[in-house]
Amino acid sequence: DVQLQASGGGLVQVGGSLRLSCAASGFTFDDYAIGWFRQASGKEREGITCFKSSDGTKYYADSVKGRFTIVSDNAKKTVYLYMNSLKPEDTAMYYCAADRPWACDDYQDYGMDYWGKGTLVTVSS
Repeated sequence: DVQLQASGGGLVQVGGSLRLSCAASGFTFDDYAIGWFRQASGKEREGITCFKSSDGTKYYADSVKGRFTIVSDNAKKTVYLYMNSLKPEDTAMYYCAADRPWACDDYQDYGMDYWGKGTLVTVSS
């Protein structure tokens, strides 16, 4: 079974940094793409980044470009989301998800097939 476990959320001040982790199991890591999504209270889910293990392609939403970085450790089957220059509007539940590589091409519109439980990030002003 595909399993994804997100962790690393917490409370951070504006301008601070945080690293989220997504530990994956139950599938061949190199054959899948991993995405990070977030959902703030009362708002729709937002796809913020996607990474294709097959060719290293990375996608970022405009809202996080230049501040967030997705990094994969294939040996550990773990994908990290480095979040810098955090803003109050980054407060949300963050989820990692997995799907076949082509899902990255439209992950923001269609999401992904496999989801882990979220980890809460709160940015205080």
